Amino acid sequence: MVPHLKTALTGPLLELERRFLDNDTKIEQWLRLGWLEHTPPFYTSVDLRNAGFKLAPVDTNLFPGGFNNLNPAFLPLCVQASMAAIEKICPEAKNLLLVPENHTRNLFYLQNVAHLANILHHAGLNVRIGSLLPEITAPTILDLPDGQKLTLEPLKRLGAGGRRLGLDGFDPCAILLNNDLSAGVPALLQNLHEQYLIPPLHAGWHVRRKSHHFAAYREVANDFAEAIGIDPWLIDPGFEVCGKVNFHERSGEECLAANVDSLLFRMRAKYQEYGVKEAPFVIVKADAGTYGMGIMTVKDASEVKGLNRKQRNKMAVGKEGVQVTEVIIQEGVPTFETVDEGVAEPVVYMIDRYVVGGFYRVNTSRGRDENLNAPGMSFKPLAFDTGCCLPDRSRAPDAPPNRFYAYGVVGRLAMYAAALELERTHPDVAAVANVAASVATNANAGQATATA
Repeated sequence: MVPHLKTALTGPLLELERRFLDNDTKIEQWLRLGWLEHTPPFYTSVDLRNAGFKLAPVDTNLFPGGFNNLNPAFLPLCVQASMAAIEKICPEAKNLLLVPENHTRNLFYLQNVAHLANILHHAGLNVRIGSLLPEITAPTILDLPDGQKLTLEPLKRLGAGGRRLGLDGFDPCAILLNNDLSAGVPALLQNLHEQYLIPPLHAGWHVRRKSHHFAAYREVANDFAEAIGIDPWLIDPGFEVCGKVNFHERSGEECLAANVDSLLFRMRAKYQEYGVKEAPFVIVKADAGTYGMGIMTVKDASEVKGLNRKQRNKMAVGKEGVQVTEVIIQEGVPTFETVDEGVAEPVVYMIDRYVVGGFYRVNTSRGRDENLNAPGMSFKPLAFDTGCCLPDRSRAPDAPPNRFYAYGVVGRLAMYAAALELERTHPDVAAVANVAASVATNANAGQATATA
């Protein structure tokens, strides 16, 4: 399935796809060399936007929750990629504990958990699902909309001193988190002994920031663009950050307005350079968190001043009721894709360094300059014939395998950026950086004293 595009693709995006086609060997070599130095996250999903003149990621999730929306034909690809990921992290693993979000009422999310467990089962793992919910005190069987059944079991500490996490009669080698830790790290997940936590705890939203990710992505996009000879702007959404905002108290509005104005100014210059006629816009959203919460579309700096109560309440709180004090102002990338008469955006799924599928997020009640991760959305699997990694040079740049290859390339660049992000925010790295900063501060203070 390739969506209908309301604009003819004769501009920069068609040229971008042609450049990907002409350089597919170089692209795969560039990525392969990168993975020799950096470890990809266990799994990743990337929301992309295709503007007709630009193709860029707008969000990267390290705890993807839509495996039930993937094309079932690509189960073997998911299984093979999972095998590669497990062998790299914990080759001796036999038992794996899957820890989901606390969404027992969201049966569609739980279908995702069931599909993920099935993938891991076929990868040769004994998989059981442990819940963090205090009300789950005994094995609980849930009936899912697609006819599957899912058993949630209460997590508990095992062994001498309770240093391992598991279930009754089940001591796992590895623990796969499908919970993004927006509310912090539960005590049950802390200080574990000789168990692999996948992804690591610092991948959670209690630590992670979108601005850190897109700063890393900018480096990746610049290096990649130089390697194949393109303008990095064609694949990179600009952004700014405001770190001290209180929507309830109306503090930080000047910071927001100034950064909105600065980003829009730069976007107008690029639009003029590429002959883009429409008005630019930015997306203001929480710097941490997911689920489409705390997001607004802004076309002028004046719009973030004097927000009404409804707007402030919407922006002030994220998932798990966490107060929003840091926001990212991100370049808006309009989507020209439509599926079934609804505005659409592709979401690419990866396990280890492999693209394993994807789907279109479709929303008939939203515009092409709005967040589609909102009520009214639906999902359409990417019905490609050969996956996202086999372009066909004999066909046009926007033919299905080539369009999907472009999606897969940009998705993998975002995954590469996530790998850099996790390396740089690792607690050991952060501790070394803090010590170095402290030493530099003390040295400067001592030098100033000596000079005085």
